[in-house]
Amino acid sequence: MALSSAVQNTPDGPRTTRHTLSVLVEDKPGVLARVAALFSRRGFNIESLAVGPTEHAAVSRMTIVVAVESLPLEQVTKQLNKLVNVLKIVELDPESSVQRELLLVKVKADLATRSHVLETVQLFRAKVVDVAADAVTVEATGTRDKLAALVRVLEPFGIREMVQSGMVAVGRGSRSMTGAERLRSTG
Repeated sequence: MALSSAVQNTPDGPRTTRHTLSVLVEDKPGVLARVAALFSRRGFNIESLAVGPTEHAAVSRMTIVVAVESLPLEQVTKQLNKLVNVLKIVELDPESSVQRELLLVKVKADLATRSHVLETVQLFRAKVVDVAADAVTVEATGTRDKLAALVRVLEPFGIREMVQSGMVAVGRGSRSMTGAERLRSTG
């Protein structure tokens, strides 16, 4: 497996890179805990984790973002492949995949600031999903950098509450993780 992704400089130690893994697993109780425990045992902090259904009823997709040195990640992926409930692992390169996160942010928006908040929402191609007398709730999807930029611009208005999902990602083009190769039996 070729290891690539965003390089992060650390002030005191070796350089680490951010890796996005797409992992197909059997949709069974305990699978998430076993996968997360594998990363924990190796001392890796999972930066982002999203789990959801796939087009196959018995299969779930985990999108895991972790910042590590290259060789330890390769060891973890080999150990992941040994877990009985793991069907397939693919590292998604940022240039050859579509990666998105979801942000819901409640922003103070009284009569004096509401028009400015709404202009900002439009600039970021976000949308207002709830309106109150003194606040609006905004929904935005995009890359981590785009969402961080939106939050920075909204902060002066006053952020009352926010929640951000983990990254979800899929490879570009017509190839499919589940269609290109036969998955291990899920029965």
